[in-house]
Amino acid sequence: MKNSKSILCYSRIVRAILRKLWTSFKDLLPIILVIAFFQIVVLRQPLPNMGEVAFGGLLVVLGLMLFVQGLEMGLFPIGEEMARALARKGSLFWLLSFAFLLGFSTTVAEPALIAVSAEAASIAAQGNLIAPGEESLDRYALGLRLSVAFSVGVAILIGVLRILRGWPVHYLIIGGYVVVMLMTLIAPEEIVGIAYDAGGVTTSTVTVPLVAALGVGLASIIKGRSPLLDGFGLIAFASLLPMIFVMGYGLTVF
Repeated sequence: MKNSKSILCYSRIVRAILRKLWTSFKDLLPIILVIAFFQIVVLRQPLPNMGEVAFGGLLVVLGLMLFVQGLEMGLFPIGEEMARALARKGSLFWLLSFAFLLGFSTTVAEPALIAVSAEAASIAAQGNLIAPGEESLDRYALGLRLSVAFSVGVAILIGVLRILRGWPVHYLIIGGYVVVMLMTLIAPEEIVGIAYDAGGVTTSTVTVPLVAALGVGLASIIKGRSPLLDGFGLIAFASLLPMIFVMGYGLTVF
């Protein structure tokens, strides 16, 4: 009897894993079909190192499955629970501090931001916009990273205030993009493209689920707030403010 229960339990686990793998494969299927179409129909040549490509694709499917499962089990619950606990505590200071530090800490270590900052420093040195020395490059890249991370922290703080106060999200977003357009006119041309890209690299694999969970958890516990209407929108601020801050950083550097 005990043996049959163990077999049934293992069978359920295997079916659950296969179901998750199939879901991850379906999510990646459009990419696979696009690559296959261009290789077969347009380029008309086989993929180089087909075995390695197939194995790499399998690892991507497996990694995506584990990543999504980790989000569902870990990041989403902890983000929502911390937001609810801080809201119950009734301290605006600690809630806003948590919002700012969450945005700052998850962004400053974002690999995409580190790569973009290093590349931006290298290109700026090649264009004689900054000194070509390694110390100058590191200082520029670090300043860019800190500017973006600080702006994301401020963005999440504003987003939390919006949920608490019930401010309409579209007014803030439209107003923010008006500021972006105006700053584009006065910012150095060399920094505008970097600023726009900085708005994209902030939406990382860790920041997005934690910030989304923070907004939903906060909106679900505050009376008169809807998780659907008020819980989302924080990520939009995380993409908007870095453009403003980076262009401001460019005005001080160039």
